[in-house]
Amino acid sequence: MTTVALIHSPFTSAVAWGATADVLRARGIQVALPEVLDDDEPPYASHFVARIAQQLMVAFPTERLVLVAHGGAGPLLPQISFARQSNGTPVAGYVFVDATLPRTLKAATRMDLIEADDRVAGVELSQWLAAGNRYPQWTEGDLVDTITDSADRATLLAGLRPRALDFFTEPLPVPEDWPDAPCSYLQLSDAGATAARTAGLRGWTVRHQDAHHFWALTNPEAFTTELVALLPG
Repeated sequence: MTTVALIHSPFTSAVAWGATADVLRARGIQVALPEVLDDDEPPYASHFVARIAQQLMVAFPTERLVLVAHGGAGPLLPQISFARQSNGTPVAGYVFVDATLPRTLKAATRMDLIEADDRVAGVELSQWLAAGNRYPQWTEGDLVDTITDSADRATLLAGLRPRALDFFTEPLPVPEDWPDAPCSYLQLSDAGATAARTAGLRGWTVRHQDAHHFWALTNPEAFTTELVALLPG
């Protein structure tokens, strides 16, 4: 039986997956839905990885999981995998959902990864954060065009976890000898366009949907269909 771990972005909580876990279970797929809400102090990445790995070990200690990352969780998938390997359990595959890809030798931080995708956007974000702001600080007005249901918007906004500059400038671990299992990419919005192109150049399976970043929350049935199509056989 396939077992999937849905790993939320550090910018949100697990509510961003909506009812996806329930839909997957209804289709005969085992699901882990870990959640980290206490990584508010550095080292952010190490804390997030350790907490996710711990919860996955409790839920599925021996299963070969497919790790599914949304958004900002993408760069941390290799380290989550290595944590499981240290306990003798390799992963079965990786699916990146509108996610940032793991860092490279030339992109050492989240800010580097952002600037590698979009130099102008990275500089603007860096200046915004340097002025003492946090990201993301979305409002109802920012989300109303893509998340039309007011209850879904309220759920997402309640789970937002805005981050300061030091979160974005923290060095991320280098994923040596990775990937060690099949990888695929699901692009949901323009936010995933560059990463999807990179994934395609790497020979990964890539699927595209003309949707939005939080499609799993607003349309879990359709989202699950796309996700299942990318799970390793």
